[in-house]
Amino acid sequence: MRGEGILPLTMLGSHEVPRGGGSLPADAPPGVTLVLPTYNERLSLPPLLRQLSERLQGQPWSWEILVVDDDSPDGTAQAARDSGIPGPLRVIVRSGERGLASAILRGLWEARGRVALVLDADGSHPPELVVSLVNEVLSGRCEMALASRYIRGGSTRGWPLRRRLLSRGATLLARPLTPVKDPMSGFFAVDREVLSRARLDPVGYKIALEILARCRPAPVREIPFEFRDRREGESKMGAAEVLRYLRHLGRLYRFRLAGRLPLGQRGGPGVSPGGLLPPQR
Repeated sequence: MRGEGILPLTMLGSHEVPRGGGSLPADAPPGVTLVLPTYNERLSLPPLLRQLSERLQGQPWSWEILVVDDDSPDGTAQAARDSGIPGPLRVIVRSGERGLASAILRGLWEARGRVALVLDADGSHPPELVVSLVNEVLSGRCEMALASRYIRGGSTRGWPLRRRLLSRGATLLARPLTPVKDPMSGFFAVDREVLSRARLDPVGYKIALEILARCRPAPVREIPFEFRDRREGESKMGAAEVLRYLRHLGRLYRFRLAGRLPLGQRGGPGVSPGGLLPPQR
């Protein structure tokens, strides 16, 4: 299990390895960055990178893939570099820091695209949905698009009853914070301008919920998908993550009750000029 992300971001001891193209052209269409946080994903990451690259080739918008690795002992970062995908790939290795939350936020900060898409590298998020999520945001139809298990057409096929009950219960607890049906989703695309509306301060790994509750993107669109259990490694879910989620909810409810961002209001008092802090070198 990966550790809890601690904010503000402390990005000491990291290094970045550009691959396959470097910076995006200044005159390119609005760019897109795919953010993949990884830890011990050596087996699942290379085939996923190839699938993503195949689906992104020929799109009318420029793109890059950004892998943010927590110095995986299994060689995940090197496996990404050796994948040989025909497209822009960057690998950031964070040394001395762990946590899915801060890895995602690091990726959102380092992204070059106007739109950032976050997905897991363990095979649980179908790459065939990436283009649809990105197009929802780039088209201007929404500020954030989520892959949802809990709208018509979505599912958690194969989950045991206990896991389904936990997931539904977590969603109900967050309902007063957002009308989104699946705010627990870890598969989403967002206009990065939205992230400037509030300081992000998550506990655990529910980054979409953090963005929904603090930054208030509007409108939000949900696209149905079938969640797939990870193909390699172990699930993050456990008692410790449940406790982190409850702590996260407590922070968000205190934030809302403090009147800093009333329900349904975009922007407003207490919103910092930049929600993502720059990496500290």
